[in-house]
Amino acid sequence: MPITIEHVRAAADRLRSLAQRTPVLTSRAIDDRAGASVFLKCENLQRVGAFKFRGAMNAVLLLSDDERARGVVTHSSGNHAQAIALAGRLAGVPACVVMPRTAPEVKRRATEGYGASVVSCEPTLADREATVSRLIEQHGYTLIHPFDDWRVIAGAGTAALELIEQAGPLDVLLAPVGGGGLMAGTCLAASGESPGTRLVGVEPSRADDARRSLESGTILPSDDPKTVADGLRTCLGARPFAVLRRHLERIVTADEAEILEAMRFVWERVNLIVEPSSAVPVAALLNGTVPEVAGKRVGVILTGGNVDLDPMFQALAERWLVPGAR
Repeated sequence: MPITIEHVRAAADRLRSLAQRTPVLTSRAIDDRAGASVFLKCENLQRVGAFKFRGAMNAVLLLSDDERARGVVTHSSGNHAQAIALAGRLAGVPACVVMPRTAPEVKRRATEGYGASVVSCEPTLADREATVSRLIEQHGYTLIHPFDDWRVIAGAGTAALELIEQAGPLDVLLAPVGGGGLMAGTCLAASGESPGTRLVGVEPSRADDARRSLESGTILPSDDPKTVADGLRTCLGARPFAVLRRHLERIVTADEAEILEAMRFVWERVNLIVEPSSAVPVAALLNGTVPEVAGKRVGVILTGGNVDLDPMFQALAERWLVPGAR
């Protein structure tokens, strides 16, 4: 394995003055529903509103002087885009982000607001990668992949490292799985700090390519799944796959209704704004999909809180601001 727990610990030292040490919260309402003692690692309160800042910042800090001067590029329509933009600004490194033209305007504005240049592409993985390759050839950028990068994986693992430090040893640790960078980093962190912890990934049932990939022993495509958990639509990366095959106990799934119900439950009962991808492991926990958690100490990484609020506020405006509305 190219990286180990030592790389995650080194990333934690590197990020100590830059990343937020996010709080770990508990909730009687969640404990009662799950029948367990649940510890929520609130990466929705991280810089840029997501755990992605950890991996992006760690990768930028590990660049050579020449790479820093030439700048970095990535492709993302969400949290990694904003994370690379902020990491580049903090380190004085030019950052370019390739975003599909269908990306929400709020995410494009946020990425540009952190100082990155944004290049549009068609909403396909092939065009994302082709556009990145063209920009690298033109400008000499260094690619920082959203999840299939050991530097990013080590940085992502620092969230689990902190969770274990704050909550103590855990019986079970849950995290969502998209490209697999967070879950891979979580596996590496737990293997060193809490080796008895059972590691369980959670996916939307409509985007269960990682579960199918682990069962088949080879990476299977995600086939552009339609799920509200937009951060988990991507295909599993080769580097995360290698880690998950070695450390992960299993992957379970949650359906769309369960994800939305869990998201609302966290908003209403825990008073935390989380995005749909964050709600996926909560949904599995609340609905009894994760086996053998009764009476156990269970950690959950809440990955982010960046929600597109335009539809909500549009509905409120139509309800209260339109003349004659009641």
